[in-house]
Amino acid sequence: MTNASNSINAGDPFGREAGLAPLRAKWGWIVALGVVYLIAGLIALGSVAMATVVSVYFVGVMMIVVGVAEVINAFQLKGWGKFLLWMLLGVLYIVAGFVAFENPLLTAALLTLILGASLVASGIMRIILAFSMKRETPWVWVLLSGLITLALGVMILARWPVSSLYILGLFLGVDLVMAGVGWIGLGFGLKRSR
Repeated sequence: MTNASNSINAGDPFGREAGLAPLRAKWGWIVALGVVYLIAGLIALGSVAMATVVSVYFVGVMMIVVGVAEVINAFQLKGWGKFLLWMLLGVLYIVAGFVAFENPLLTAALLTLILGASLVASGIMRIILAFSMKRETPWVWVLLSGLITLALGVMILARWPVSSLYILGLFLGVDLVMAGVGWIGLGFGLKRSR
């Protein structure tokens, strides 16, 4: 009996097969989740301006939730100096969240500006990293990644503030489509491996 169990576990020493069994049984639900993501992504891509507004509202809700958590945390602190700093931070988050609801276009413009600048900075850093690791194998892929990221950031900033009307919605739509395709692929992969 021990030899049989050892031979079964020899091909899977970490027990991954046992961990995948519940997922395999639910492969249909995983595919359905992927289809929901895919449909939501296609709807977002069909109306990127509306998806941008939805993205801004989501950011606003998250800022309000974080602000409330910061205010609650402030009351847990003993010292007045720290209390005031945490309280101020929480109130600023709450105010920023309500500003997102009050003026979603301004918020979208600011978020797009931050996104574009972040992509430019990230692209430059990846390019520098690629040239510093030239003797290692994957440096070309790091360089290519940096060039693409830099180009995306420059394109966003070159069309700013007009790009703020569609960039966040476009990124949301692409993200949802890619997540949907990933879940569908995972579900069908689990079905095939049953």
